[in-house]
Amino acid sequence: MAAPGTPMIELSRRDARRIAVRAQLLTADRPSDVLATIRHLGFLQVDLTRVVAEHADLALWTRLGAHYEPEDLEDLVGDGAVVELRAMLRPSEDIALFAADMALWPGEPPLKEWQEDLRDWVAANDGCRQDILAFLRAEGPTAARDLPDTCEVPWRSTGWTNNKNVMKLLECLESRGEVAVASREGRERRWDLASRVHPGDAVVPVEEAHHELARRRLRAHGIARPRQLEDWEERYDVRGAGLGARVEGVRGVWRVDPDRLDDLDGFEPRTAILSPLDRLVFERKRMEELLEFDYQLEMYKPAAKRQWGYWAMPVLDGDELVGKVDATADREGGVLVVDAIHEDGDWSAARRERVDAEVDALAGWLGLAVVRT
Repeated sequence: MAAPGTPMIELSRRDARRIAVRAQLLTADRPSDVLATIRHLGFLQVDLTRVVAEHADLALWTRLGAHYEPEDLEDLVGDGAVVELRAMLRPSEDIALFAADMALWPGEPPLKEWQEDLRDWVAANDGCRQDILAFLRAEGPTAARDLPDTCEVPWRSTGWTNNKNVMKLLECLESRGEVAVASREGRERRWDLASRVHPGDAVVPVEEAHHELARRRLRAHGIARPRQLEDWEERYDVRGAGLGARVEGVRGVWRVDPDRLDDLDGFEPRTAILSPLDRLVFERKRMEELLEFDYQLEMYKPAAKRQWGYWAMPVLDGDELVGKVDATADREGGVLVVDAIHEDGDWSAARRERVDAEVDALAGWLGLAVVRT
């Protein structure tokens, strides 16, 4: 953490962009190791949408390039080097940083009303909890649909989880550190006792763990608001990690990773096509403030209201987000169908060539031919 009284860093918008892009391993200096890349990024969101490729695979290809194969990630998960926790793939050793929070589930006092409700619902269904743990202990990895539902109090929700008692209970037990995702078969998770999935490393005390998670979060982002939150990490903002900074033309204070301040003029650009869930663009307010990019994922919009496409992928060129590629992988037809390349601003011929080359590289990695409509 930064010492009190440390001078505020003044950054141009260009330098702030370069810090963010470099921190996300999106420069010409590509990483070469899959596990090291995941360790640096902190996690990969599990999203099985395959309009082009699953998010985790696309995020790794964007960084490592053509030598990355989905089997590389599958092997890491199969070997236990990477584990799934709350729909995030993480290095298994990081479980020790979450273990103290698991022991405090559903949170440190004073609890919010929703936390109390969740605690009380799990307590009311302790018999089902015991039945699930006993079944897993005896049978090993099992899909939720094959586990006993002996809940006495059903789960009530206005959303899609209503009455999905076992699934909701498993997610609570996962957050408590009692069960874990052992594997996936297609879209279906197979659950087991956490003690048979997690490595069992010594628990890091809660305050130390939170500081370390804040430091790693800032390392992955390079620059972030002190209270910048992402849905899956609401307790782990960057806090006072790094140094305070102001960005030219942007109001308020940021935190910046001091390791990213060296040789900003030596930034080595490249062009990249990003997953819509990529961390460079996932936190939309930060994206708009730092990168001045107009974008949102439109898969949940009616088709008639979409500007860019169901799964339009942001385009990074150097230190700027410059457009979107609307494409679909037709695996049966053996083609990557490119319906549109949306150009933000005036593109040079050289930029078009770079983006076209990246589209071709994506198709080559997928083993598909490009069809531009």
